[in-house]
Amino acid sequence: MKNTYIQMPSGVQMPKIIYGTAWKKEQTAALVVRAIKNGFRGVDTACQPKHYFEPGVGQALKELDAIGILREEIFLQTKFTSMTGQDPNNVPYDPNATLCEQVMQSFAVSKRNLGTDYIDSWVLHSPFNTHKQTMEVWRAMEEIYHQSGVKQLGISNCYDLKIMEQLYDETSVKPSVLQNRFYPDTHFDKELRSFCIENKIVYQSFWTLTANPALLQSKAITGMALAIHKTPAQILFRYLTQVGIAPLTGTTSDVHMVEDLAIFSFELSEVDINKIHQLIA
Repeated sequence: MKNTYIQMPSGVQMPKIIYGTAWKKEQTAALVVRAIKNGFRGVDTACQPKHYFEPGVGQALKELDAIGILREEIFLQTKFTSMTGQDPNNVPYDPNATLCEQVMQSFAVSKRNLGTDYIDSWVLHSPFNTHKQTMEVWRAMEEIYHQSGVKQLGISNCYDLKIMEQLYDETSVKPSVLQNRFYPDTHFDKELRSFCIENKIVYQSFWTLTANPALLQSKAITGMALAIHKTPAQILFRYLTQVGIAPLTGTTSDVHMVEDLAIFSFELSEVDINKIHQLIA
């Protein structure tokens, strides 16, 4: 579909809306297949058995390949998750290994789980407790990048502008994406999003609908939805894509999948965009 991708500085074509696979467990493969058949071309997962079933995404890719939808057509994003985010009884790497070795092992597991020899976007699931540890892990991720194992790097769950600035300043491979919860508790990451715009980093939003019932029920958004016969969710997703944010959606509903992708069939006016700006300023 026309104008549904962001041309990244890395050369990657990243979809403007991405299918998220957290908490899908044994339904992961079937849901990813349905999402791709409905038109999604971006999938987000993680090497974190506690919350993601990464092998299910790999199974979906096999099934899709069999019907002619090739791996190369799909933007695939996964993550390296530290021990603090893992189930201690189900860690996908050696918890006693060095951080560098954990990164390498996790990447090898992700490639095996996904049945691919490269990852489009590889994300550090969250900063570590110390900057030194974060940089140690990032350097290991850069090593994989330089070996052509991944096309771009990113970070998630980073809500401190100083941490983001320091990471950006001290890395040779700059983060291409920042994936964060998009909600009022962090003032919608206003400062971080400005930093991302200035440095050509794409902000990916998750928890976009679930965390924002008040926003979706606001007079501004419900009024726009009623006026053009769309849902409030479609209005919010369209707003985000028009201002350069790439939302994740984890819907299990075919109807909602189709609605989510239909946002590219209309555009919000500058007036409407400014109305929503006021709600998340």
